[in-house]
Amino acid sequence: MSKDTNVDDPPEDASDDGPDNEQARQPRDGASESKRQGERSPLEEDGDRGDVDDGDEFDDPIDEFEPDSTEDDDIETVDDLGSSVEVDPGVEVDEEIAEDDLLGGLKIDSTEDIEVPDRLVDQVIGQDEARDIIIKAAKQRRHVMMIGSPGTGKSMLAKAMSQLLPQEDLQDVLVYHNPDDGNEPKVRTVPAGKGEQIIDAHKEEARKRNQMRSILMWIIIAIIIGYAILSPASILLGILAAGIVWLIFRYTNRGSDAMVPNMIVNNGDKRTAPFEDATGAHAGALLGDVRHDPFQSGGMETPSHDRVEPGSIHQANKGVLFVDEINTLDVRTQQKLMTAIQEGEFSITGQSERSSGAMVQTEPVPCDFIMIAAGNLDAMENMHPALRNRIKGYGYEVYMEDTIEDTPEMRRKYARFIAQEVERDGRLPHFTADAVEELILEAKRRSGRKNHLTLHFRTLGGLVRVAGDIARSEDREFTTREDVLQAKGRSRSIEQQLADDYIERRKDYELQVAEGGVEGRVNGLAVMGEDSGIMLPVMAEIAPAQGGGQVIATGQLKEMAEESVQNVSAIIKKFSDVDLSEKDIHIQFVQTGQQGVDGDSASITVATAVISALEDIPVDQTVAMTGSLSVRGDVLPVGGVTHKIEAAAKAGCKKVIIPAANEQDVMIEEEYEEMVEIIPCSNISEVLDVALMGEPKKDSLVDRLKSITGSAFDQGTVGSAGGSNPSPQ
Repeated sequence: MSKDTNVDDPPEDASDDGPDNEQARQPRDGASESKRQGERSPLEEDGDRGDVDDGDEFDDPIDEFEPDSTEDDDIETVDDLGSSVEVDPGVEVDEEIAEDDLLGGLKIDSTEDIEVPDRLVDQVIGQDEARDIIIKAAKQRRHVMMIGSPGTGKSMLAKAMSQLLPQEDLQDVLVYHNPDDGNEPKVRTVPAGKGEQIIDAHKEEARKRNQMRSILMWIIIAIIIGYAILSPASILLGILAAGIVWLIFRYTNRGSDAMVPNMIVNNGDKRTAPFEDATGAHAGALLGDVRHDPFQSGGMETPSHDRVEPGSIHQANKGVLFVDEINTLDVRTQQKLMTAIQEGEFSITGQSERSSGAMVQTEPVPCDFIMIAAGNLDAMENMHPALRNRIKGYGYEVYMEDTIEDTPEMRRKYARFIAQEVERDGRLPHFTADAVEELILEAKRRSGRKNHLTLHFRTLGGLVRVAGDIARSEDREFTTREDVLQAKGRSRSIEQQLADDYIERRKDYELQVAEGGVEGRVNGLAVMGEDSGIMLPVMAEIAPAQGGGQVIATGQLKEMAEESVQNVSAIIKKFSDVDLSEKDIHIQFVQTGQQGVDGDSASITVATAVISALEDIPVDQTVAMTGSLSVRGDVLPVGGVTHKIEAAAKAGCKKVIIPAANEQDVMIEEEYEEMVEIIPCSNISEVLDVALMGEPKKDSLVDRLKSITGSAFDQGTVGSAGGSNPSPQ
């Protein structure tokens, strides 16, 4: 059996890509060829069916098949694709206003004016590098591992690859009874669409054979009964003989039915290469299985070849196997998957040791698929190193971006994304230009970076669907900006709903303080989940030490939060005049709950609370703050500043201190802009100058800090940290 492409062969450079590629395109021979007897196609001109001499039961009862004449002549190959995609064919673009226009200069009344590309690969937005790699991998038949956050387009790219692979390579896989060893069924591959013809021919021949046997049986029974009637003394013996004859024929008929092959892979009706999503699949679903048969004797058993079930690796033959969260697969399953990738074939056997299927093992079944492995960053930790090495050695690794630079072209693509979601859903009204602009603004906010757009399209698509559902429920022709604004409230995450509930409860029980001054108490800010800000008060108290002085922090602190407290203690020892060897510093993160505190974005909050308690200087409770702190007192950038500022505004705070490096990341809603004053700070002395009250003592403390630190703060050392990539805290 040849694995060469017969129609629309790829360019010559596709076969010059190394010995591994050449091997993948050559016919399998040697031991593998001898095992898979009868593998050659019935389309061979000489009608030869392999080296099988097992009798007529394995020969196909049809002599010749005509080639399928229904194949599309205009199938687009990978060579027809380019790296650039026209995002607005037929739509006027005003380049003069494109830079400042939220729609990138698109002149549209609604998304109904935007044409949506037919191919999935052209619908991918923002992942240009991953898209180009997918095109190359489809052309060269390479494996790909995509790592990135959920909802950034990994599964969409995998489906797009299946559309780029040649459809004419597809095969049907048949499993035959082996008369020599019933526990080792034979495997045969034929061109797609021919398997059904073979099975129909086998069934027709079996039907004719059974019909002839049935006629013969009734003739014999009639003769026996006739003879018994003529000899009254042997009537009982005649009836018994007729019953025995009936049982014999009944038993032999089952053997005749067993000769019909079992088609485990049917690609006859597929117009593109197979795409199998094996995410979370158990071993049997992924690698194939053999059903248990409770009747294993007495002629009532089901033939072993009829109990064979294909796995996703076999159904993905000549196509794409997509496995998301690859690290969740069992280690042994990953090892077997690695073998399947290496060999291009894998025998099917029972996965349960107690099943009768455990005794059955087929000949190797083709599984020449392209592997698309995906997962989050932690997927690489528990992934079998040999499996990752196999994918990397014969393919590509690509990181999926979370954000992309905000350009007029990208804004036009985002408008097209909304049109794609409307068309894909099929029940949503199209979006007006104002509604599209509001969604693009939301994409900016969710990016968490200035001049960037988010690439988390799954959650953004959820917002599109909620807004469309609102418009549809009110029987409107188009989805408007008001629908999008209403959808933003309805589609809040669970974390955001909890955060809003916490804020309301604290107001009811006077746990939220947003006025006056309190010593040792600071309104910190934190993020729940990915996009939900919450105010997190931090309290500090100084007590006489029973032994040596120590810092005691409570509130379910995680490792990074504990380290940040240690950094703060180093700063306090340097800046304070108090002898800390005789003092215990108690720090409490109020109402952190079971989730605890993870991250160091409360560093300046802790430092301010402790210094306030040590120096007996009250903290302005109208001020909230967030920021990391170096051991030298520099305020370092953190993530989630937009959501934290909005949480402070909801809680009634008037000022919010953020790291100066995060100033460019602030994109709060318009309703909060007039509610709070955002104050960027570069060092701890600036933070204290804003947060502390009581002018004489505060000014003295700030001046002392500046004199201690010297020129370290004046040089703006935090500027070097501005280029870092802080994670949300």
